[in-house]
Amino acid sequence: MYLEIVTPEAVVFKADVDAVKVPGNDGEFQMLNNHAPIVSTLVEGKVKIQLAASNKELDDELSEDFKKDKGNSNILYYTIKGGVLEMKDNKAIILAD
Repeated sequence: MYLEIVTPEAVVFKADVDAVKVPGNDGEFQMLNNHAPIVSTLVEGKVKIQLAASNKELDDELSEDFKKDKGNSNILYYTIKGGVLEMKDNKAIILAD
């Protein structure tokens, strides 16, 4: 699936991913490829991104706000203060604060 993370300042992430886990109002939830359409508000927490294997070249493009998992270089974390998520047609867009 394709993931975009948009802040008021810029588009901070856009790439193919295998999974994304977000902090929803009622707890964390994860989306995989071909997830059903959803719109959800997000609360403060970490977005966990599992990169698709084809995204090795992203390292140079990521800001210092993204943290890599120590045990798995295909996992990234991005902290948000809140926001909104829309998933439709295998594309997830996070509008983050």
